Amino acid sequence: MSETSAPADKNGFQPGAWHFVALLAGNFALALGPWLVRLADTGPVSSAFWRLLLPIPPLAFLAWRSRSPEPLDKRLALLAVAAGVFFALDLASWHVGIERTRLGNAVLFGNSGSVILMIWGLLALRRTPSRREFSGVAMALLGSAILLGRSLEISQESFVGDLFCLAAGLFYAFYLLPAQSARTALGQWSVLLLVSLAASPILLSIALASGEPIWPGEAGWRPVVLLALSSQIVGQGLLVFSLRHFPPLIIGMALLLQPAIGATIGWAVFGEMLTPLDVAGMALVGTALVIARSAAGKVKVPRTR
Repeated sequence: MSETSAPADKNGFQPGAWHFVALLAGNFALALGPWLVRLADTGPVSSAFWRLLLPIPPLAFLAWRSRSPEPLDKRLALLAVAAGVFFALDLASWHVGIERTRLGNAVLFGNSGSVILMIWGLLALRRTPSRREFSGVAMALLGSAILLGRSLEISQESFVGDLFCLAAGLFYAFYLLPAQSARTALGQWSVLLLVSLAASPILLSIALASGEPIWPGEAGWRPVVLLALSSQIVGQGLLVFSLRHFPPLIIGMALLLQPAIGATIGWAVFGEMLTPLDVAGMALVGTALVIARSAAGKVKVPRTR
């Protein structure tokens, strides 16, 4: 009797159980970031500075282990540094926004770079959007309008916080454009190292100029260290391990774990209640993020945060 084997996945995606666990755990670790930003008693931009500075030694070790025998391409290294400038602006805006709006909104708007890059890709290709792409953009706009309107009803401060998080999503998209090009040749860990080295002094300068407290106070170092570990080491590391094994649609659906956890923490810890209209707005934006990932073309959508 002849034996037949299952046909190979034409897309090359062959995830195992550990890849799926890593995908979920990575998103869970990243979702804890906004909570830890609030727990830290440094300034919001200062916490972003420590988030990038503290993991530099382990990132340097990982970059050294995965280094290429070829000489460092200076042009690609400059691209990574340019990405670091935008990442610094992204984190500065996002951390300020986290302090001023609901955690669920902060995570959703902070990841809006997916939709922004989808629009950028359509403009770069000079083509009209497909029905699915058009529906994704429409959902993102409608959901954002609902959430912004609800924030303005709550307070002007939460509305401004949403705007900071939306600005962070824009900066994140421009961070990924040079970072994706550099990552292909330099590797994930080398790019993360160069980005951290470039972004850390910028964040420190912004924090000092804003008069923020830099050193942790009564809360101690625990929230800052946990932020650095969960966001830059555990979250990024697990996603680097798992993402290449999944298609964009699955990645986009896993991404929705982050705002769900953020909203749950906001409700349980900070008493941030969600109305049915809030849920509808979050569902629209979340669906738009999934569509943006699954509709990825030549310009890749964000994979990690």
